[in-house]
This record gives sequence, structure tokens and C-alpha cells, in this order.
Amino acid sequence: MRMIKYTHACVRLVDGDRSLLIDPGTWAEDVAFEGATDVLVTHEHADHIDLERLVALHGRNPELRVFLPASVAAQASDSAPAFAPALNVVSVGDTFDPAGFTVRAVGGKHAVIYDGVPDAANIGYVIDDAVYHPGDSTFVPDGSIDTLLVPTMAPWLKLAEAIDFVRAVGPARAYSIHDAMLSERGQAGVDRWLSMRGETDYGRITPGDAVEL
Repeated sequence: MRMIKYTHACVRLVDGDRSLLIDPGTWAEDVAFEGATDVLVTHEHADHIDLERLVALHGRNPELRVFLPASVAAQASDSAPAFAPALNVVSVGDTFDPAGFTVRAVGGKHAVIYDGVPDAANIGYVIDDAVYHPGDSTFVPDGSIDTLLVPTMAPWLKLAEAIDFVRAVGPARAYSIHDAMLSERGQAGVDRWLSMRGETDYGRITPGDAVEL
């Protein structure tokens, strides 16, 4: 399986004819959306879902399927009624098969920034019992994880929590996501700490590059 990293929280998994796009937000490159047939969205925030580009993609491909929490589906269908046929509501505990991958929905809530805000749904996705994209949360799923996509910069996160999250999940490897707000100096500091203390094989992928999983 190959994973392509795009800016911030967006990644694409490719395995033969299978291709699955995750969290294509407003900071993701246009190329991330090209040819996508199945999309996972963790939550409602614009850095994880670019509704305008997904609606345009659906216009080019009416077979597009987007899997997302109920609250996000409701917002999307209200904003763009013609987009509703593409929307597939996902709940925590569901297992489904987009693009031939087996996906398990976990978690349920966005991490809190301050004083209970945001009170938003957030579904993490475990793909093929191997790759875990948590969205905006540090929820630890059941079972072993080969590859963890670890958020490394967010208003709701501090570095110690990211390290604790990696240790709690215990993956064979981890790669940085949710990192568009980090400067180059910030990236170096975060990477050093996660490499020293994360107790896993940790790395950062330059947007547009890919790794084999």
C-alpha cells in the first residue's frame, strides 16, 4: 500500500486499483482530489473538508461516495442539495468498504480546545486494520495499528499529548499530519521530540511525496 501525503491532514491510500482519499480540506492541493471516487471525512472543519471542491468533483463523477458523520452530512446537504446523493453517513462502530478497503469508524468527539468548545463530532478511521487517521482527536482505538497518522500541531493539542498519543496507540510507525501551521523550526523541534520519546519509527512526509506502508 502506498500513502501520499498532502498539505495538513489530507492523505491518499493507493493499493493497486484501490484508492481512498481522507480529509481533503481547504489547504489540500487540487491534485489530491483528481480522480477520487471514495472519500472519508472525519469532521466538519474546513481544514478537513473542502465542500466546494467535493461538490465540483461530484459534478464530474456522479458515482463519488463521501463517508462522514451525520452532522457533517446534514450541513453539506443543506449547503448543496445536489450533493446529497454522494453522502454516506457513518457512525462510531460501523465497518464499511469504500474503494475495496475495510474501514472501521472509531472515536466520536472532536478534542476540546477550551471550555467545551468545539462540541463537534469527529470520527477516526482505521483502514484495513493497519492505518489509523484520527482526525482532530487523540482517541486510542482497540487492536494493533501498523501506521498511525499523528496530529502534531493544533489549537487543541500540545506536544506532550501527541507523544502520549503515539505511545498509547503503540504503532509500528507514525507519520506527522495536521501540521500546516508549523514553521520549519517548529517541525524540527516536534520531530526531534517525537523521534526521541514516541517509542516508534516516526517520520514526516513532504506534501506531495509518498511512502510505502
